[in-house]
Amino acid sequence: MSELSKVIDSLEVKFFKLSKKLENLEQLNQNLTRELTEIKAAAQEKNEKLSVLQQELESLKITNSLLGSEEYKRETKLKINSLIREIDYCIAQLSE
Repeated sequence: MSELSKVIDSLEVKFFKLSKKLENLEQLNQNLTRELTEIKAAAQEKNEKLSVLQQELESLKITNSLLGSEEYKRETKLKINSLIREIDYCIAQLSE
C-alpha cells in the first residue's frame, strides 16, 4: 500500500508542477498577445503617418515646381494633364 501512496504522491507533485507550468505559459501567452496587439497598432499608426507624409511630399513637389523649380516641372505637367483628362471625362459623363 505504501508503494501506491508513493506513486500517488509522485503524480500529485508532477501534476502540481505541470499546473504551474501551464499557468506560467498562459500568462506568457497573454503578455505576448498584448504586446503583439500594441506592436500592430504602432505599425498601423506609423503606416498612416508615412502615407500622410508621402502625400505632403507630393504636394510640396508640385508646389515647388509651380514656383519655378525645374526639378519637378515634368512631374507637375503630367499630374496637371492627368487631372485635365479626369475633368474632361467627368464633363463627358455629365453631358450624356
